[in-house]
Amino acid sequence: MERNVGQTDSIVRIALGAIAGVISLGILGDAVSAPAILSPVLGIVAILMLATGATGRCGLYSVIGVDTCKAR
Repeated sequence: MERNVGQTDSIVRIALGAIAGVISLGILGDAVSAPAILSPVLGIVAILMLATGATGRCGLYSVIGVDTCKAR
């Protein structure tokens, strides 16, 4: 699978993933008032965003034909 996530897209994904992860942990530690089911959902979203941002590859982008990578 080749890169299909550009630099700006990667930075945004990493930032949003980090924010989602912090909120997820905040819910687990009772620092953030939200339904408990939201914590694992945000945790999964955080992992996916961080992984796609770090690797530069997004499976969903491949399926729908989106490419934000200008490195070619």
